Amino acid sequence: MAYGYISVGSNIDRQKYIRASLVALRHCFGQLVISSIYDAESVGFLGNSFYNCVVGFNTDLDVKDVAKQLRQIEMNNGRVRGCKKFSARTLDLDLLLYDNLIINEVGLQIPRNEIEKYAFVLEPLAEIAPTLKHPISQISYAALWEKFDKTSVKQQRINFL
Repeated sequence: MAYGYISVGSNIDRQKYIRASLVALRHCFGQLVISSIYDAESVGFLGNSFYNCVVGFNTDLDVKDVAKQLRQIEMNNGRVRGCKKFSARTLDLDLLLYDNLIINEVGLQIPRNEIEKYAFVLEPLAEIAPTLKHPISQISYAALWEKFDKTSVKQQRINFL
């Protein structure tokens, strides 16, 4: 059994698609560990802010099958492929970590470089897996978040009902 983490984001009808993603992820993986929901400014383009969270899960699926499941959930929730990397979206599901695997292939990068690059990924990951260590740097996610430059971070935890 493997353990993985997924970054979940939406900036179109955010509540609807975050809820739908959590239902779909529970259906695929069973019990989930879910971070707080964060309202974060869009990055790389001018647009509505995103709701983001990170979800932890156990699975018997191979890493590539997990990635396929995530793409299918996105498609089932109106995600349009082929858009610019930084653009509005109904749902964005990125497999951040899968056990301690290190993969760098076209279409599949684990650990995702977004972990150390974006607050909207690192803060919720550090919230639910503070002592877990990055498989390359071997630094805990709590320590990575502590040293993260937060001067321009525009995000906050929200009450998500």
